[in-house]
Amino acid sequence: MRRRDFIALLGGTAAAWPLAARAQQGMPVIGFLHSGSAGGAFEGQLVAFREGLKEGGYIVGQNVTIEYRWAEDRSERLPSLAADLVHRQVTVIAAPTTPAALAAKAATTTIPIVFTSIGDPVQLHLVNSLSRPGGNVTGVTQTNVEITPKRLQLLHELIPTASVMALLVNPTNPFVESETKELQAAARSLGLELHVLNASTERDFDGVFAKLAQLNVGGLVITGDALFNTWTEQLAVLALRHAVPTIYQSRKFAVTGGLASYGTDFTETYRLAGNYTGRVLKGDKPADLPVQQATKVELYINLKTAKALGISIPLPLSGRANELIE
Repeated sequence: MRRRDFIALLGGTAAAWPLAARAQQGMPVIGFLHSGSAGGAFEGQLVAFREGLKEGGYIVGQNVTIEYRWAEDRSERLPSLAADLVHRQVTVIAAPTTPAALAAKAATTTIPIVFTSIGDPVQLHLVNSLSRPGGNVTGVTQTNVEITPKRLQLLHELIPTASVMALLVNPTNPFVESETKELQAAARSLGLELHVLNASTERDFDGVFAKLAQLNVGGLVITGDALFNTWTEQLAVLALRHAVPTIYQSRKFAVTGGLASYGTDFTETYRLAGNYTGRVLKGDKPADLPVQQATKVELYINLKTAKALGISIPLPLSGRANELIE
């Protein structure tokens, strides 16, 4: 059995362990609801989540257990997965993607929910305000939606002669409309033409890169999304294979061959979410826990990829990078 299949099986069969029996043992149960897929793509974040739990005195398998529910990049599955966790009366739901958080909130008004969101949770009606969330929901918000225009600017600095750029979005993402408008405005301010391409499943990626060649695009900006997080390595490989200078949000993208990454430190976001989940397990009410904002933003540039693409990194930009990957 492949490792990924084993992990997915483990997440699915955890439901077979009676929650009532664990409750009798005094062991709380975290329902972990994710729109992505089990496996290597999120292992670092899961480790960080458990580290956050440990900070609050909870160690998985010793005094807390986790029921994993993965939507396998099919957001339409999230409502039923959330309903299943509610039916099983988990102690708290951790929802570390925006679609998962929305599904969890729609499923329950009583079970505490700790989310991570790549955009404004007030705009999404997840909470009443950042300082006073209200209700049963709190969590961590990232700045990735707000800094996506900055990715376009950085890519323009890397390839100043390119006049045509592309933006890759997942049309099912709740922030896609506002994010696209911001990027279009940023492109106009830079004197760039911007094409918007859609991918809602991994099967769309080959078609996207074929379209990039037809449009004679000089560079690609990928927006933050759980789908793209799941397939970060594959996107980096495709970008290099098609010789398209590309920037995304996670360090892993640059490490695995993408030209550059600029975004929030995901491991820190998951650690904060784990810490809040631990606080809820100890009795803190989500309504009283202000939404935390992950503000640490990092820039990584892959020098080997830049060389392969014939790109010279401007000295000021290399000086601003957190790491130059060779």
